[in-house]
Amino acid sequence: MSRWVKFLLAILVGLAAGLLYGWVISPVQYTDTSPNTLRLDYRADYVLMTAEVYHADLNLDAAARRLAMLGSDPPAQIAAQALQFGHQAGYPADDLQLIQDLTSALQSWQSGSGAGR
Repeated sequence: MSRWVKFLLAILVGLAAGLLYGWVISPVQYTDTSPNTLRLDYRADYVLMTAEVYHADLNLDAAARRLAMLGSDPPAQIAAQALQFGHQAGYPADDLQLIQDLTSALQSWQSGSGAGR
């Protein structure tokens, strides 16, 4: 057998053994995970996605419910933290504007309705 055949055979055996171990013998088990366990950068991305949906449907109650999944802070504060992170991380201006619009809407929604207090 040539060296290349032995090499490719070893790669295939290793790949098969790794997949068997990872998928059958010891697969990852997620338990009780929720969005509030996300790292700060992923939380900011979640807020950005919520801001994009809000921009499309203008449903502020739904946006506040989505942001409430990120923790016990008021939705406006969660959005403001994401906006601050976005500035630090160098998010594009369009994305920052979407988050800013959502933050402003949530701040007026909270002060007008007394929600989140």
